[in-house]
Amino acid sequence: MRIPFEELKAAFKRVLLKLGFTEERATLCARIFAENSRDGVYSHGLNRFPVFVQMVKDGLVAVDAEPEKLTQHGVTEQWDGHRAPGMYTATKAMQRAIALAKENGMGCVAVRNTNHWMRAGTYGWMAAEAGCIGFCFTNTIANMPPWGGTDPRLGNNPLVIAVPRQEGHIVLDMAMSQFSYGKLQEYELKGKALPVDGGYNENGQLSKDPAEVSEAERTLPIGFWKGSGLSLVLDVLVASLSGGRSVGEITAGGNEAGVSQLFLCINAEQIDQTVSERIIQYTKSSGLVNEQDDIRYPGESSLATRRRNEKEGIPVNEGLWQQVLDL
Repeated sequence: MRIPFEELKAAFKRVLLKLGFTEERATLCARIFAENSRDGVYSHGLNRFPVFVQMVKDGLVAVDAEPEKLTQHGVTEQWDGHRAPGMYTATKAMQRAIALAKENGMGCVAVRNTNHWMRAGTYGWMAAEAGCIGFCFTNTIANMPPWGGTDPRLGNNPLVIAVPRQEGHIVLDMAMSQFSYGKLQEYELKGKALPVDGGYNENGQLSKDPAEVSEAERTLPIGFWKGSGLSLVLDVLVASLSGGRSVGEITAGGNEAGVSQLFLCINAEQIDQTVSERIIQYTKSSGLVNEQDDIRYPGESSLATRRRNEKEGIPVNEGLWQQVLDL
């Protein structure tokens, strides 16, 4: 089943307005949810929307709150999100980081007490569209064990690095686990096994079953100990620079709200784009493991999916789509 982009966006906006969102916020958040599904990140588009609605109903998202700048040190600002909708705060913070970068060459906004921003890559695409190199990351509730451990003590803290490029921006958007929980949900909804081991089951055995991995909360860190270390360092950075809560403190609160995030931009107006072209061309010159496949740079698949879904409509899970229609 495929739904036109505008229909999907309108359905999200209708629900958000019923929840008390202003016209501006409902429009922005509905657009981001719809764009996430349009670009193939269904886990943080339609699939995530009912969860977001429940968080609003539970009072974890303050629909009327306004993020506030607390301090500024040179090109770095520290904000309090006041638990406003995460997508709204993240958009405002990235816009400010872009403005600082345009004025000073670099700009950084660290935000505490904010909420889930949905697809992390959204804000990398924003930076690249504005002609900036963008870095952004967030912490989460503990949902991944450290390397060598069995209990969740690390967040699946996404990392985004975006580089503007005329032929299609380079946007790396990666979780700290081999498969994000959203991606595990996608495989589970489709009734498919993971292509490679995604984590451990309750018995401590490596598993390709997305439901087993999700239930055990033992996702496999990317690069094993390297992903574990990177997750920890990202938590240190966002919590320290924002003055916000760490993964452990978020987890102690019992829900994934009041997280810490960082948005960093570098003005790339003078960047020599022939460098990235040479690197991409050289990378794609490799021989293929499977001749029917191809080599893609980060962001290339998202752009291809976007163009296809804009033309053919956005594929939706019928059960989740009906849930949204019934809200």
